[in-house]
Amino acid sequence: MRRTAISTAAVAALLAVIGSGCSPLYVLRAGYEEAKILWRREPMERVLARPDLDPAVRGKLETVLAARTFADGIGLAVGDSFGSVSRLDREHNIFVVTAAKQTALEPYTWWFPIVGSVPYKGYFAREQAETEAAHLRERGYDTYVRGAAAFSTLGWFADPLLEHLLRHDRGYLVNLVLHELYHNTFFVPGETAFNESVANFVGHRGAIEFFRARGEDEPLREAERAWRDELRFADFVARVAARLRSLYATTTSTEDALHARDQELAAARAEFETLDLPKQQFASFRAEPLNNAVLLQYMLYTTDLRIFDAIYERTGSLRRSLDLIEAAAREKKSDPFSAVQTAFAGLGPVQAAHRRDDADKPPSDAEGLAHPGAGAAGG
Repeated sequence: MRRTAISTAAVAALLAVIGSGCSPLYVLRAGYEEAKILWRREPMERVLARPDLDPAVRGKLETVLAARTFADGIGLAVGDSFGSVSRLDREHNIFVVTAAKQTALEPYTWWFPIVGSVPYKGYFAREQAETEAAHLRERGYDTYVRGAAAFSTLGWFADPLLEHLLRHDRGYLVNLVLHELYHNTFFVPGETAFNESVANFVGHRGAIEFFRARGEDEPLREAERAWRDELRFADFVARVAARLRSLYATTTSTEDALHARDQELAAARAEFETLDLPKQQFASFRAEPLNNAVLLQYMLYTTDLRIFDAIYERTGSLRRSLDLIEAAAREKKSDPFSAVQTAFAGLGPVQAAHRRDDADKPPSDAEGLAHPGAGAAGG
């Protein structure tokens, strides 16, 4: 999944409107931009009623509505989200700043009402985001500024489908809708990596279930391939993070650490190219110079994906998987990743027979799953 295109990081800016903790100008700009999106909504059914609507667009909108119905059927909080379309003036309406220490995989965090501490801050103008990043670099942090083309407001508003996203294929749109609707459904304040990684799992596995239920073989195969590649990418990110943590723990000076880090990141770039992952799916990662802030951003979406998928293999359905994951997270909100690991380790044999669509995926038994530093990017 193209994470930079569907990030929910912008919610930090939008929810600033609801509470305090930000400058008045920041709050006013966030409120203005969100109001503009909501004002421009048009019910999807009204758009579909147009006789001159492009057939390809019609098919994508109908798929979005079907994905909403599917989401409701597996217990996601749909409400009125993605029941409308909204046009923006530009593709990237939000620009997200992340930062990290240069010699540690530790994110810089901001605090916002409702969502708690988060390792990013959203702006509605690139120049403002770049100014924030420049101030952080002056203080010795790695930084990363990226555009986000879609976001969730965690159910506070009826989020529309942004019109420019219709250029993507149907599989992308189903993944997007399920990912964002899951944020409306379950959210652990202050645990960004957990929230995003589970939503990433829901988007991918949900798309597979959606197309399988509809008997659409070609998009089903593509959804399965995308999930296999996402898991391979997650493994790669975890390996790089583990090596960097070891490096930072054993170097004695900042100068030595930075030199060794640059070598490790160059090696990681070379390793990534050997994975032969799809160019379009991982285009943004290929284009970005690597630093700690960039790596932590990707860790937000990839931590423990193997464990979530192993739970799916044991339970046989997305809904049963989420029941277990959510129950474990509620029990231990301060460390939901380890809670889910413990719950998975306590599972018995496979609870439901189902078709295995990942025949070339490595085994994912409890004994063979290593925890790749969960929560490190979670603020």
